[in-house]
Amino acid sequence: PSVTIQKRGIFSINKTAHKMIDEAETVELLFDKENQIIGLRPTNMSPNAYAIRPQSARATGQAILSATAFTQYYDIDTSVSRRWEPSVEDGILCIHLKGPSTEVRGNRAKKQADEPKGDDA
Repeated sequence: PSVTIQKRGIFSINKTAHKMIDEAETVELLFDKENQIIGLRPTNMSPNAYAIRPQSARATGQAILSATAFTQYYDIDTSVSRRWEPSVEDGILCIHLKGPSTEVRGNRAKKQADEPKGDDA
């Protein structure tokens, strides 16, 4: 399972992680500031629910959650895209921001990094 928090606060949730919360269509976002843990609690009742939607029409299993306002409000660093392995505690998908993570670079960023710089061209 993995959850990637992309630049600008978009969460990309893979199929395995999404199944951990029974493929919820909406979640309530929680944040434990002291321990730096983000929680995704399945709900369909909250007026503050965030929709989880498929990333594309293809059945890849990736799902997207737009949480820009949430990450900005709690000052969660989204300057670099990072991927974590989530856990489930009391039915809540937890992302431990202090835990191990991997920096994620998209194809465009990789391509730009590989291009010669300055007068080398």
